[in-house]
Amino acid sequence: MPASHRRPPRFAVGCALAALTAMLASPAWADPAPSFPELLAQLNQTPASQEAEALSQAAEARVRQARVRPNPTLGLDASNVFGSGPYRGFDNAETTLSFSQDLELWGRRTARINAARADAGTAALQRDLAVVNAAGRLAQVYADAEAAQRRAALAQESLSLTIADARAALLLVEQGREPLLRGIQGESEAAAARANLDEAVAERDAAFARLTAVAMLSRPVTDIDASLLDRSPAAAFVAAVDATTVRVAQAERAAAERRIDVERIRTRPDITASVGVRRYEMEDATALTFGVSMPLPLFDRNRGNIEAAQADFRAADARLASARQDAQADRAAAQARLAGVGSAEEAYRLSRIGFEAGRISQLELRATRTALISARTTAVDARLGRVRAEIELARLDGRAPFQGAE
Repeated sequence: MPASHRRPPRFAVGCALAALTAMLASPAWADPAPSFPELLAQLNQTPASQEAEALSQAAEARVRQARVRPNPTLGLDASNVFGSGPYRGFDNAETTLSFSQDLELWGRRTARINAARADAGTAALQRDLAVVNAAGRLAQVYADAEAAQRRAALAQESLSLTIADARAALLLVEQGREPLLRGIQGESEAAAARANLDEAVAERDAAFARLTAVAMLSRPVTDIDASLLDRSPAAAFVAAVDATTVRVAQAERAAAERRIDVERIRTRPDITASVGVRRYEMEDATALTFGVSMPLPLFDRNRGNIEAAQADFRAADARLASARQDAQADRAAAQARLAGVGSAEEAYRLSRIGFEAGRISQLELRATRTALISARTTAVDARLGRVRAEIELARLDGRAPFQGAE
């Protein structure tokens, strides 16, 4: 083929590669995110932690209120006044000033206090669980952002390697050692690599935005220096006590049982005692009065509330059994994921050694490049899986992820 017919395509391929090379340049500015331990120290400022703390304080306040006895009743009664005959005016009036108090018999006050205490205990455990969940969410968002940053870097490296390969292929085309199709193929691969880079950068920026929002940072995150993916999980905790979720379910079950006692006691009548002073105007005399009153349980025996409380208890009992099963399964799955991370990282290490020590031909370069980038991506995914497993184990142990890790 004449040279006049071959130069324009090769020139077009070279221009395209030059344009892609120029697009690799990126702004040299970054606003690094604080480290995960620094963000963890500010966890009490998150809305979820503040909500849980407020709910716990409200439950404690209800305990204090449950201890308070009902207020007494002060009554004033006047009879035989403003009538007819001898009862005209107020001269023959009988006036009674009385003081009444609900006696709270049958253990009513004790049952009320115990129920409030059980609810407060549940709220305290839910507060702790909310803090642990907030820490886990922060760790997940932080790890996702770091993984997205690494994937973007890998995509950029892949683009650089693809362009270098395409240039090498173009040089062989210029020398007549490769067909023109090889140069066009290199340009196509470089364009695809550029599209992958654009997608990875978009994912990275979105992950940075989520981290900025979740961590409530004043300035947008554009870089992560302090790695979380490279941190080793905390030392394995011995499950001497139940998982936090199980303890919350146990507390909810206990609170539901206390409410059954409250509803059962409400079936017994409220006894009210009264004492007073009565004034007889006609005799110009006074006398004491005593009285006891109670409602007759003819219509309302509180059966509906008792049945509802018993149904709530059965539901809480079922939630406890489910929480125990889930905790056991989640712990086993998280430990299995941690064990599997080592295999993935070893596969990456061997692939890296083979690439750096091997002697490959131009024909094998493309497959080797793809394998290397894939191995590095697998390593990022493995580390992200390790973080997720640590988050799950930390939730079950009732602690922050990587607490005590180096």
